Amino acid sequence: MEELIICALCNKTFGSKEGLESHNFAKHPEQSQKLKKPFPVKKTKNLVIFLIILAVIVFGIYFVISNLKILPPTDMQGHIEENPPSHIMKEPMNLLIQKHMLEHADGVGRPGAVINYNCEDFMCEEGLIENLEAFTNTYDYVYVAPFKNMDAKIALTKLGEIEVLEEYDKERIEDFIR
Repeated sequence: MEELIICALCNKTFGSKEGLESHNFAKHPEQSQKLKKPFPVKKTKNLVIFLIILAVIVFGIYFVISNLKILPPTDMQGHIEENPPSHIMKEPMNLLIQKHMLEHADGVGRPGAVINYNCEDFMCEEGLIENLEAFTNTYDYVYVAPFKNMDAKIALTKLGEIEVLEEYDKERIEDFIR
């Protein structure tokens, strides 16, 4: 036996809830407005909380990434068995090759040292690059190359070590290289 649904306003009977809803929408529009679902406060509250948490996570990731220092490598992990074309580079040295030079200069012998500089983002005094390149004449295991977007003017690297300089200091560079 079917359950009959009665309209509370006009006492008409219907065989289904959908029928009553359709009737109310057509014959009693002011009533159907009252029957509309209330604003979903709980769902909205949960959505706002989710969006706040998501914003905090995104901001946190951005903050961590934006504060990372970009410096040359000091390890050999992932290096390739290739040598740079020269000890003095006018273009940035491939990082995988740079790692190989830290292992051993020219692919054989003692570990190398790399002097990187960034004169695009930092103001370099006249003659700085030439002064850095001069170390390759004295030390056959030293490489000099620019390093774009580095967070230092000068970075000296050896296997497992790095020293950052804000200005040219011949003695500190020689101490590090030796």
